[in-house]
Formats: sequence, structure tokens, C-alpha cells
Amino acid sequence: MQVLVTFRHVSPSNALREYAEEKVQRVEKYVRKVSAAHVILSVDKRRHIAEVTLSAARHTLTATEETSDLYAAIDLAMDKIERQVKKLSAKRKDRKHGTKAGVEAAETAAAPARRAGGRGRITHSERVPVKPMSVDEALMQLKLTKGEFLLFQNAESDSLSVLYRRKNGEFGLIEPEES
Repeated sequence: MQVLVTFRHVSPSNALREYAEEKVQRVEKYVRKVSAAHVILSVDKRRHIAEVTLSAARHTLTATEETSDLYAAIDLAMDKIERQVKKLSAKRKDRKHGTKAGVEAAETAAAPARRAGGRGRITHSERVPVKPMSVDEALMQLKLTKGEFLLFQNAESDSLSVLYRRKNGEFGLIEPEES
């Protein structure tokens, strides 16, 4: 990993440079494919500012800290970077493996479906108020919300219908067919 330390309005010292490089090198064990790190150390009157930018494979992590000591500012900025790294790795693990709490909740929600002999698992159920409206009103209602679908009672046919948002940005309508 390439670490670039820039000094602004402060005389460059090897001790500060080595300290910043050492702190940044510690993060490398948590993040895969770190390509570069840029540390900017600046002094403005009594404000000592450390800005750290870390470029990884798919993410760019940044942190800025301001204290009365450059060493403390570097420490605080690297603490922020480490928190961001831990948050990213936790997200990746949760997405890949699923959280233990999420799996347990899904299993308890699916227990009634398994007892009923259902093949799939119901992980979430929700009660939705059904309002009578025309297709145009339902379309306008769906456009105003960020939802993916809208269940409504079609005022013309007096049956339940579903209006949904398609991936290409258009809308679809599902209406029941009488048999």
C-alpha cells in the first residue's frame, strides 16, 4: 500500500510522517486490496487538522479530525476510519451469511407455515388497508410514494387489484380474472 503524507502550513518531520504511516498500515489487515492512503496534516493557528483518505477496492473511506495536537488528530481520524471499516465488513458478512438474529426471526415467523404444510417460508406479514379508487388514482398514489406496489380495490370492477413499479420505470397492473 502506498501512503502519501502531505504537510500544509507545518514543517515536515520524519516522526510525524512515520507515525501517520504506521497508523495507516494497521488498517491494512482489516481491508482487502487497499491501493493508496493519503494523509494531509495541516496547522491553522491553534487548530491541528488530520485528514485521512483511504482508497480500497470498491470503497473510499475518509475522516477528518481537528484537535490541539497533530498526533491526537491522527489517532482520532484513524479511529473513525477503523469504525467505517468495521461497519463495512459487518455489512458484507451480514449480506453474505445473514445475521444470526435475522435467521432466528425468519425461522420463528416461518413456523406456522411449516406446521400448515407450506413449502415456502413466510418471513414477513403485513396488514394493508384497501381503499376503493380508480386505476388512475392508484397510479398517482404509487407515484407519490416510494413503494414498489399498491394494493387497492378497483372502483370500476369492485375487485382487488395490484399496481406495481417495474424495473424499467414503467408500471404494471394485476387484476383478478373470474373463472
